[in-house]
Amino acid sequence: VIDDADFLDQLRKELRDDEGYKEEIYNDTTGNPTFGIGHKNTPNDPEYGLPLGTTVSKERIKEAFNADVKAAIDSCCKRFDDFQNLPNEVQLIILNMRFNLGHSGLEKFKKFREAINNGDWDKAADEMVDSKWYGQVPNRAKRLVKRMKKVAKNC
Repeated sequence: VIDDADFLDQLRKELRDDEGYKEEIYNDTTGNPTFGIGHKNTPNDPEYGLPLGTTVSKERIKEAFNADVKAAIDSCCKRFDDFQNLPNEVQLIILNMRFNLGHSGLEKFKKFREAINNGDWDKAADEMVDSKWYGQVPNRAKRLVKRMKKVAKNC
């Protein structure tokens, strides 16, 4: 498990910047009830079924966010060969994508995962561009692709 405090701080900052922060239940861009820092409200949540606009405490948002970050890390460690030994920048990019797409969404990126597992950062960036996700969150996606291309250039 990733336990580098600076790395985790950087990841949390990036995710908060990309996801935003709302202390109430709202519908995300795909119509899913969400709160906090991009936390999809599921039947396992005590907030499930509460009306849009319901306030959620800072403590609960922090708890959900920490659980979501842990789930993203665990998922990536299982899905990518030797994930923790990838360059930190590549780990941050993948975790950002996983947080945004969810486990099942990232599962669809088969050629991307293959490129990552082969250390082919250019191909990974190309696969990011060649996706529905790239059009759904264009600002975020373009920024992450640019970062992946920079990793490719520096290796």
